[in-house]
Amino acid sequence: DLFESVEPILPTLREDGVVVWVLGSGPYPPGVVALQEPLDAASEELEPEEVWQPPDMNETCLYIFTSGTTGLPKAARVSHLKSIMCLSFYELVGASSRDVVYLALPLYHMAGSLLGIVGCIGIGATCVLKEKFSARQFWDDCRAEGVTVFQYIGELCRYLVNQPQRPGEREHGLRLAVGSGLRPDVWRSFLQRFGDIRIVETYGMTEGNVTLFNYTG
Repeated sequence: DLFESVEPILPTLREDGVVVWVLGSGPYPPGVVALQEPLDAASEELEPEEVWQPPDMNETCLYIFTSGTTGLPKAARVSHLKSIMCLSFYELVGASSRDVVYLALPLYHMAGSLLGIVGCIGIGATCVLKEKFSARQFWDDCRAEGVTVFQYIGELCRYLVNQPQRPGEREHGLRLAVGSGLRPDVWRSFLQRFGDIRIVETYGMTEGNVTLFNYTG
C-alpha cells in the first residue's frame, strides 16, 4: 500500500545501498525485491535449526520506527533477544491464552508489532487487528469480537472519553487495558464511564533496557 510513496526516491535509495522489499502483486521496477512470489512458493517445512537460529542473540533482528525521543524519527535497532523478551509482555500484565486482544496501533512501531503481535503469540491469545482506530466503532467491535484486552496509547482512551455518550457503553467484556501515556484525568473518566476495567500503564523506550509497569493502578 505504501510503495507509491517510496517509488519516486528509488534511485536515491539505490545510491545509498538501501534495498526495498515489497509485498503484494506487482509489477515492480528493477531493483525492487518482490516477496510475494517466493513466499507463495516456499515450503511449509522448517529449514534445519542451524540455518535460522542466530549465532548471537544480541545481533540485529529488525529495525523499527521510533518517534525520536533522542532526536528526529529514525529506524532503531532491535536485537533477537529483545524481540523474544516481548513474548512475555501480556503475561506480565495478567493476560492469558483465553483473552481476545484488540490492537489498533501502527505495526511499524514497537508497541503494535512486538508488544502487540509478538505478545499475543507468546501467550497464544487471539488478536483482533483493526486497520484504523475508530472511537465511534470501538465498543461495537469489542462486543462483536468478544474483546477482553485493549492495548492503547493514551490518546486512544481520550478519544473514547470525548465521544458523545451512547447506550450500552458499559455492556462489554473488556477487563484489561494496557499501554502508555494515559493522563490521570482521562484515566478517571475512562473508569467512571466504561466500568470496572483494570488499567496497567507501562513505559519502555525502544532503545532502552528498562521497562516500568504500574501494577498498583
